[in-house]
Amino acid sequence: MRQIRNATWFSWLLLTSSVTFVSAQTTTPLTRSTPTAVSLVIRTDDIGMSHSVNMAMQKLVATGMPVSVSVLFVCPWYQEAVEILKQHPNVSVGIHLALNSEWKNYRWGPVTGSAAVPSLVDENGFFFASSEALHQHNPSVAEVEKELRAQIDRALRSGVKIDYVDEHMGTATRYPEFRDVTERLAKEYGLGMSGYFGEAMDAPQYAAAPDRKGDSLVAFINRLQPGVNAVVTHVGIDDAELGALLDMNTSDPLPDMSKNRQGELTALTSPRFSAALKARNVVLLTYRDLIAREGLQSMRRPVE
Repeated sequence: MRQIRNATWFSWLLLTSSVTFVSAQTTTPLTRSTPTAVSLVIRTDDIGMSHSVNMAMQKLVATGMPVSVSVLFVCPWYQEAVEILKQHPNVSVGIHLALNSEWKNYRWGPVTGSAAVPSLVDENGFFFASSEALHQHNPSVAEVEKELRAQIDRALRSGVKIDYVDEHMGTATRYPEFRDVTERLAKEYGLGMSGYFGEAMDAPQYAAAPDRKGDSLVAFINRLQPGVNAVVTHVGIDDAELGALLDMNTSDPLPDMSKNRQGELTALTSPRFSAALKARNVVLLTYRDLIAREGLQSMRRPVE
């Protein structure tokens, strides 16, 4: 899971007493928020990782809730994700830039091919399981740029509108030399960067038990501060495919990963979550909205 950074920011419209959402992109122009406005970006990561994750994303976007989805274009299932997202053009799509492959028995490697970026892969041609393992193998910065550029190019060829980039497991910005490459590529391709619009990033529900994720998200909504906030989520369907994956990235892996991702999906699509947003008058926005409102020139590197 990526590093969470702190900061602040605004714009998107949540209307009605039910779960109906109206897009600022199709209604009134975006306007500057008042100092007391509370807004939230819901970002969901690892889309395209598997069929189970894609089906969960489909359920999430079908609610009409404004969301930003970050796609792993290195994974074979990204093609299915793209077909789903083409049916939902109002969803803001990002590239989940990946330099790691963390699941036992389900590994992926570089878009460029392992021979083109040998310092980024293990003896089997797969990305290393953790940021630390990659960095310990002295990766070539030129090869990092080559691979990240290939992932961006693949995404842009996919046929969906790409708005922003972020980092799988934080790796593409964790080290100064990697961060410089990622920032330069985002500028070159005219893409936003998640975390660079002053949004206060969080993911409190991630470590909560599957049946307590709803409680965690509601508590999170209730303590939101004025400005732009962001919550990083991971959704999935609790089935045999997702249940077979074991995380090799950490010595303390999240148990029952598929149940945890199902728990996040259930919480995000629940009437209780919608009611919490409405009760606080939370304005939902996407990265497409932030970019349209603020412009790419407003981006600033978050303070660690």
